[in-house]
Amino acid sequence: MTPMKNGLVRYARDEHGVARIELTNPPANAYSYEMLRDLDDAILEARFDEKAHVILLTGAGEPPPPGAPPRTRFFCAGADIAMLGRVTTRFKYMFCLHANETMLRLEHTPKLVIAAIEGHCVGGGMEIAMSADLRVAARGTGKMGLPEVALGVLPGTGGTQRLSRLVGKARAIELMTEGTLIDFDRAQTLGLVNHVWEKDGFVDRALEYARGFCPPNKASLAVGHIKRAVQTGAEMALEQGLALERELQQRLFESDDAREGIAAYNEKRKPTFAGE
Repeated sequence: MTPMKNGLVRYARDEHGVARIELTNPPANAYSYEMLRDLDDAILEARFDEKAHVILLTGAGEPPPPGAPPRTRFFCAGADIAMLGRVTTRFKYMFCLHANETMLRLEHTPKLVIAAIEGHCVGGGMEIAMSADLRVAARGTGKMGLPEVALGVLPGTGGTQRLSRLVGKARAIELMTEGTLIDFDRAQTLGLVNHVWEKDGFVDRALEYARGFCPPNKASLAVGHIKRAVQTGAEMALEQGLALERELQQRLFESDDAREGIAAYNEKRKPTFAGE
């Protein structure tokens, strides 16, 4: 994988069309302004890469020294608290604004984004994961939650807004005001996680899952447009959402994949999509 400018995020695209973005700031993958710059660059790299059909977000683990016990893994522990203790109030505001813009960039990218969570996913780390379209997690490797209330602040990079949209207002207020950390199976019952898999071979399974949304298996243009219709349309009134849906559908009708899909159905064969 290729490191971004500051070396805190790595990027690679495989031959199947999965663009993997990996947070690499051991031991907890806590994010700073520099990491957000790298993450922003990696998202743009995947967005403009015409051979990238799906984005997979992962957190790098730090292997223990020989003979040492296993380390606690983190997908991401959120913002670098030591950094926040050093900077000015104005910097903190700009930092939150930049984080908001970076996570919105994930939601606005017309490609499916999957967060593969192995290890603790807390605070800003969970806020990053919630900006993905789908979340899968490795059972027993960590917990997730938004415990910022213990610091006297609120989840300030999208947590209050995205969590309430995922689990409802009352449950979101409960989780954030109590600062509750929950395991991944509980997160799945609340709708925060789509799938929970065993930790052995987890990343390989996440990659295989992501490849299932790429050509020739799926029409990745349709997958991306479904994502955009939902992510943007959910914030609109029904009439405007339906108008957006029609426009996106028209773009798909003009695609090679739609022609292939309709022809394959009528000819009673399996379609072979090209992502075009």
